[in-house]
Amino acid sequence: MKFSVNWLREFVDLPRNAEEIAKVLTRAGVETENIETRGAKIDNVIVSLITASSRHPNADRLTVCEVDDGSGTKRQIVCGATNYKVGDKVPLALPGAKLPNGTEIRKSKLRGVESEGMLCSAIELGLGQDAAGLLILSPEARIAAPIADLFPGDTILDVEITPNRGDLLSHFGLAREIAALTGKKLKSTLRESKIDIKKSGVTLNATRECPFFSARKIDNVKVGPSPQWLRAKIESVGIRSINNIVDISNFVMLELGQPTHAFDADKLKGGINVRLARDGEKFLALDGKTYSLNSENLVVADQERAVGIAGVMGGEETGVTESTKSILLESAYFLPASVRRTARNLNLPTDASYRFERGVDPEMVLRASHRATDLIREIAGGTPAKEISAAGKLPANPADISLSYQKCDRVTGLTIKPKTVDEILEGFGLKKIQTKRKNGSSQWKIPSYRRDLQRDVDLIEEVVRAFGAEKITGTHRSRFTPSSAADRSHDLESSLRRRLVAGGLHEVRTSKLLSRERFTFGENAIDLKNPLSEDHVALRPSLLVGLLGVLDRNIRAGAEHVAIFELGRVFVGLEGAEERHLAILLCGNATSEMHWRAPKRNLDFFDLKGAIESLEIPELTLNVGQNPNLSLAVEIRSRGQRIGIAGQCSASLASIIDARAPILVAEIYVAFPLGLPGAIKTFREIGKFPAITRDIAMIVADTLSHEEIWRVIFQPKESLLERVAFFDRVVGKEADQLFGSGKKSVAYRLTYRDKNRTLTNEEVTAAHAKIRERLKRELGVILRE
Repeated sequence: MKFSVNWLREFVDLPRNAEEIAKVLTRAGVETENIETRGAKIDNVIVSLITASSRHPNADRLTVCEVDDGSGTKRQIVCGATNYKVGDKVPLALPGAKLPNGTEIRKSKLRGVESEGMLCSAIELGLGQDAAGLLILSPEARIAAPIADLFPGDTILDVEITPNRGDLLSHFGLAREIAALTGKKLKSTLRESKIDIKKSGVTLNATRECPFFSARKIDNVKVGPSPQWLRAKIESVGIRSINNIVDISNFVMLELGQPTHAFDADKLKGGINVRLARDGEKFLALDGKTYSLNSENLVVADQERAVGIAGVMGGEETGVTESTKSILLESAYFLPASVRRTARNLNLPTDASYRFERGVDPEMVLRASHRATDLIREIAGGTPAKEISAAGKLPANPADISLSYQKCDRVTGLTIKPKTVDEILEGFGLKKIQTKRKNGSSQWKIPSYRRDLQRDVDLIEEVVRAFGAEKITGTHRSRFTPSSAADRSHDLESSLRRRLVAGGLHEVRTSKLLSRERFTFGENAIDLKNPLSEDHVALRPSLLVGLLGVLDRNIRAGAEHVAIFELGRVFVGLEGAEERHLAILLCGNATSEMHWRAPKRNLDFFDLKGAIESLEIPELTLNVGQNPNLSLAVEIRSRGQRIGIAGQCSASLASIIDARAPILVAEIYVAFPLGLPGAIKTFREIGKFPAITRDIAMIVADTLSHEEIWRVIFQPKESLLERVAFFDRVVGKEADQLFGSGKKSVAYRLTYRDKNRTLTNEEVTAAHAKIRERLKRELGVILRE
């Protein structure tokens, strides 16, 4: 809700600036979302009077206005608005004016007609959000007066009010809260409503939804524009001025938090009846829309039809117009749940329903009626009836609450003097009934507007809000506990996820239950005895079943690059033992986005191998394996133990999915002793001294693996050897022709460097010779000189 700082100052002395006000409120749990400076301190924008208006000769949607700007010479303005009439006073931006939105006003021609300025809307002057037409000023405004005289500077606080604090939905309510938090006194308090009440003219047929309803007739009212001070106040917080009667009703709601409504008394048929609507009953509301009501909607009716949706909106048939002479002023208490349900069902949220839904102060009902009556008498010249018609009974005040000072100290962790506690609670409007010295507690009477206070801890919260939550020192109630198996498992899986995501893979989640029609890798699934549907008939024995389903859907959607993984539970064996597995699937283009400079290739087995190696599995080896669903199958081993499978799916499966690229999959048993990376990552400075590279090309047996060659090169590792890269191979028929049957050629580049000095050629030659000799001795390779 928006609050005017100038308006708040009428009730309480505020801190020096708006930022301090916001800080006080936010610390007490009332968050200020935005602070906005308002006002119309704009040079060369004045009050003008429209003296004539005619259609633009060359444009259907424009008019040509003649305005009086007080200079003695009429000024011609081309205007696009339609909400004015001759005799209205409106803001005029003269040539040379610069509006808040950056628009600079100059003399110009619009469709061939000269325009000597611009007539302004509220949004163009920064005075509101209404851009539908011109800002119509009060008839009392003086021609040629600067617009700043009508709209003095103000600061608007946009405050987020929680649903339990309906008492803060008014300027008086927020000022009362600020006074309690800052220890200040309110400048003015509301006077008691002293008026005779007559139990006639109002009938309640839904006492649960409407416990209390009052109506006061006011005759001889003169409906017209509101005075400037009233318009400025309601427009400062975003309420559009309509006429003096409606504006007074809105003003009282913004000031006191109690919505009221004025009916045209001459249009009512008999007394007021507050009842539940009939199913299908039609109602024409003030917004011009017809609503179909049901038996859960509460309405205010006369003896013939509904004239208002209780707590939400009045009806157009009995609305106040310029011809209205007598009004019936409604002020009532409606059940919050009833108003909330009606506003939601009809999709009709209003400023009134916003307050009724959160609960209004019962004691404010008659006071608001009295305040509105006084303003109507003062501004519209009305003659109020000496009695007010009412029916029902206002809800009782909240129950008294007992507060233990010892409990207050125990809950807050502070020692707060009972006198301080009493002063804080009294500042919030509570009244101390008695003190029990034996047990150190006190009894408190809760004000009618604080129905959110129901227990002693609620009172303690109020004490903390005013005393300062920042004064409560933090304490550590936890203690160190050793890491459990569940903690280590969670850390491991989180680490695996991070590595795969960093490699460009996306995590997916699939169902643990398989459908009757499924892809391969689900042959040994355990059937359910009582499946809920054909889509959930068995427990999955492998994650690859679900990943293949994801791939199928992506290919059907046109995806050209699929790189996904899943971490989840599977059910293996006849007993359905649960295991945690990690599965990877790659298919399609190697890059997710095509680029004219990037070579086009498909993901292959080496991409899958790279993804597996990124998991940093200790002592990882890949050996040739067998799997009926894979045309190229390998076993994934760690320290010699088989922990998973990997490979390329068979061509028959690829044809079922309609994949035009190889489908590469891997599945790893996560619960094996994988562990997190043992070595802590450390920073290593980039070498300052030059490196020296040497190549080794060798002829080896076709069965000799890369891992064996790699092991011999690095064990034992030469101190000067920095890295090794595999860069060439000759295999197949070409190798048979060059080197003989069962042979292949491989080549590696070895890089040598010392971090402290430049190596000599002799040092590198000696280290390199050791590796060459070790390869010949242990593996029997033939070096290609």
